[in-house]
Parts: sequence; structure tokens; C-alpha cells
Amino acid sequence: MMTDVISTAAPEFIDSLASAAKVPITWRKLLYTILIIIACAVVIKIIMSLVERAIKRIGVERSLHTFIKSVARILLWFIAIATVLGFLGVNVTSLIAIFSVAGLAISLAIQGTLSNLAGGIMILVSKPFKVGDYIEAGGMGGTVADIGLVYTRMKTFDNKLTFVPNGEIAKEKITNYTSQETRRVDLKFNTSYDAPVELVKRSIQGVVGAHPKALFTPEPFVRVSAYKDSSIEYTVRVWCATEDYWDLYSDLLEQVKEAFDRSGIEMTYNHLNVHMMDK
Repeated sequence: MMTDVISTAAPEFIDSLASAAKVPITWRKLLYTILIIIACAVVIKIIMSLVERAIKRIGVERSLHTFIKSVARILLWFIAIATVLGFLGVNVTSLIAIFSVAGLAISLAIQGTLSNLAGGIMILVSKPFKVGDYIEAGGMGGTVADIGLVYTRMKTFDNKLTFVPNGEIAKEKITNYTSQETRRVDLKFNTSYDAPVELVKRSIQGVVGAHPKALFTPEPFVRVSAYKDSSIEYTVRVWCATEDYWDLYSDLLEQVKEAFDRSGIEMTYNHLNVHMMDK
């Protein structure tokens, strides 16, 4: 189908171009041609200025900003060239058909790249994350180092720089861990059935209350959450500033264990008690 279109449109365009070249160019026609070119340049400049203002007003990311301007400029100059050729008597319809088919062929050849490009545009427009956020997306987790049109660069905890295709990010779930000002630390502790429930809760609450990075609005939660085979499970939920999450998480794990040791509370693990009975 594409071959048929090109085989038909190309000769028509060449013949039309040759016919236009044979027509003598008068001073009047040359002047009009120059005026059309100048008018097209002025119109393109005005339209690009309006596009620039619209992009800034919307607040589009810099990468997408450049892409939109480039596409708009190419389309406008193509229209301008077609207008000039049409005035000179060239069959513009054949030229448009050739470019349409060529564009379709190129898009099929680079459809993977176009998929990533479309994903990049979606990310830059919807803004599910920004540079500096820690996210999980596209099967990867890391801090966003750069958001491009085709790839998003992410820096992992072990300082590896990973390029994730935007097409994979756009079609999967995105979890942004740092977009909010506060986060909740969720922990579970298992203690012996011999440890009084109130003593365990007071020990945990004492650690939470003394920690400078723990927030008390919403109020910290410390309650029994399950009775297991070998232990009682306690769930702890404490809010903190997002940047303090891992410090509070690690501190609570360490300090609660120390508080349990001071209070004689045993942190148990799965075990089996066997009772021997004499017959």
C-alpha cells in the first residue's frame, strides 16, 4: 500500500516540479514569492512566541518544552514551504502524500522508541514524580536523577545509574515515596506470652515518645495485632517527616529491643515446646 502511494505520488510531484521550473519567473512573481516567504517567517515567529508563552503558563517540564517547540517549528516550516511551492505551481498534494507515507514508514520502524517517547510525554505532562524523588517504577527503585523524553535516569541505593525506558514506566504502577511531606513508619514486634501486655506497650510508647523525629499528630499507634503460636504480635505506627523515615525506622528497631531488655521482656521466635509425661 505504501509502495503504491509513493510510486504514484513521486512521479506526479517530480513532473509538477519540472513543469513549474519551465515556467518563466517574472519580476512580479519573484516579488510575490519573496513577500510570501517573509510573511511566513513573520507568522511562524508570532506563532512560536505564542507557543512559548502557552508552554510557560502551563508549566511544562524543560525536556517537553524543547520537544514541543521543535515539533511546532518543523510543522510550521513544512506548511510554509508547501505554501510557497503551491504558489509556484507545484503539486503540493503529491508532496504531502509522500511525506505522510514516509512518516508512517519511519514510525513503524521506530515504534519502540515512539512508545518510550509517548511515555515520556505522559510523564512530563502528568508529573507523577520529579527529579530528586525516590520512586518504584518500571521494575526499578531509586532516586530520579533526570527525566528525559525517552529514558528516565534513576540512581539506586548502591549508586548505580539506571536508564529506564519511559514506555515501561508509563504502563506500570508508579509509587512515589517522597512526594508527601510526612510518612508513616510501620513496625511489628513479637514478645513472649509471659510479658504483660501493658508493660510491653509502655516500653514501646516510651521509646516513641522520647524520639525527637517522631510526630505526635496523628497520635502514634501501639496495640496488640495478633496472638501467634509462640508469641504476641504488636503493631507500631508512627508518623515522621519524609526525610526522617529511615532514621526513625532503624532507631525504633534498635531502641525498642534495648527497652525490652531493660524491662525483662523476651522477644520470641517460632519454637515448639514438648512436654514429657510419665505414664
